Amino acid sequence: MTENLFITEETIEGDDDGPLAGQTVAVKDNISTEGVRTTCGSEMLSEYVPPYDATVVSRLKEAGATIVGKANMDEFGMGTTTETSAFGPTENPAAPGYVPGGSSGGSAAAVAAGEADLALGSDTGGSIRCPAAFCGVVGIKPTYGLVSRYGLVAYGNSLEQIGPFADSVEDAAALLDVIAGEDERDATTREPPHDSGARAGEHSSYADAATGDVDGLSIGVPTELLEGADEGVVETFWDTIGDLEDRGATYHEVSLPSVEHAVEAYYVIAMSEASSNLARFDGVRYGNSGGYDGNWNEAFSKAREEGFGDEVKRRILLGTYALSAGYHDKYYKKAQDARAWVKQDFDEALEEADVLASPTMPVPPFELGEGLEDPLQMYLADANTVPVNLADLPAISVPAGETDGLPVGLQLVGPAFGEKQLIEAASALA
Repeated sequence: MTENLFITEETIEGDDDGPLAGQTVAVKDNISTEGVRTTCGSEMLSEYVPPYDATVVSRLKEAGATIVGKANMDEFGMGTTTETSAFGPTENPAAPGYVPGGSSGGSAAAVAAGEADLALGSDTGGSIRCPAAFCGVVGIKPTYGLVSRYGLVAYGNSLEQIGPFADSVEDAAALLDVIAGEDERDATTREPPHDSGARAGEHSSYADAATGDVDGLSIGVPTELLEGADEGVVETFWDTIGDLEDRGATYHEVSLPSVEHAVEAYYVIAMSEASSNLARFDGVRYGNSGGYDGNWNEAFSKAREEGFGDEVKRRILLGTYALSAGYHDKYYKKAQDARAWVKQDFDEALEEADVLASPTMPVPPFELGEGLEDPLQMYLADANTVPVNLADLPAISVPAGETDGLPVGLQLVGPAFGEKQLIEAASALA
């Protein structure tokens, strides 16, 4: 068994019957499970046991799924490699000696290693699609608002979504059928409009949309998302586009000029939201105590110094700086303006195409330990995934092949609530 797939191995039985009866599911360790430790990959929550289930966990149980453990992850979802976990890194079962991607690396690796049939992850800027690509499995980042975030320990509220992993698009879609839908506990959820996903709107479920029919599919290829990508990744990408053309799809190039600024806008917004969200982990309300000796500020500082890892501290500091007096307009407001520009570019491109396609990650998996030396390179590796979160759109990563023996993923992006359209197209490949 691949090391460090799970932070906590514990079986949670679901109902006796249901659409997922007999299926095993790994759940990322930032999703609350009643009575079962939920650590977020952090020393800060090493002993935290939630008193309630996240909505997605309740729906898994009702669907008859068996949860087999809480999957390893980058601390509080902050990372691209699952190496910032306080519980040690996870190795990539599809490429031993390499990272599984992040931050949902344990979830993707559990599916790739055959330790779970399905898995749940969360995606704030690519944290489902990156590990899906690096581990050679399928991962879906749903439209913002399609899946309830109740019970997900927040990192970046306006960006993150829970989504499924599986070996096939159809299996991932069947898990999405179970977890999707409105939730009275999460005011950001809503039902998809009836006309969403025009090509595949007639299918009654997401799993039914996995027909593999791409005849007449119009694919837009954003040139900016190929620039600077690894040569082998680009070759594999075009080979896969060729496969789709052979099945009746057509492609044309599109331009998304705003994505040049997407990474910096994303990190300003995500780190600002992280700074705000993680303020609750002070050793009093949540987290391990720093030991109060009469000076609350010192106890608070000690609790956070001991409880958080380097990457989390880095993002809190940067986010706090961006929100501080005198800098809010200079950084945070500009980032929100850039976000609106990104969304507009995607909407315009999707008026001319059914889906957009790019490599999921511009590079193949990193060797274990390689990425920790240069955080900036890690941030830039998210260039193809973070724009989708800024635009609140759905995306899917499917295996596209290999370069130098390492997995490569193809990312398809669709219009808001166009998951059926994406699933129909992606199922031609996996």
